[in-house]
Amino acid sequence: MRSLLWFGAVGASAAAVHFAVVWWLVERFGWPALAANVAGFALAFCVSFTGHHRFSFAAQEAKASQALPRFALVAGLGFVSNELMYALLLRLGLEYRLALLLVLVAVAAMTWLLSRHWAFKGREA
Repeated sequence: MRSLLWFGAVGASAAAVHFAVVWWLVERFGWPALAANVAGFALAFCVSFTGHHRFSFAAQEAKASQALPRFALVAGLGFVSNELMYALLLRLGLEYRLALLLVLVAVAAMTWLLSRHWAFKGREA
């Protein structure tokens, strides 16, 4: 349960960074939402990996050198899913902030499962 609470806190922090970057780039600099989403993802990835390695899945004792490439694959899969769903929702006419919020929540469940059971899995006893 503690792992899930940390995952939520770290995920919410990373999602907030992601959301804020997208919003800022779209509103301040007029970036297209899908392009801003790439920048938001890149910054959120740093927050996410660090927080999940140190807090969410620390008890699994995975070495960073093992967990980073695995988590990068999980995050990459999550991002591809994110970008495809985001593009679809934008094409359907949803407002970009609402669409992004829905996508971030949807991808979180997949990320948790893959992170817990593979990316941050430490050595077997």
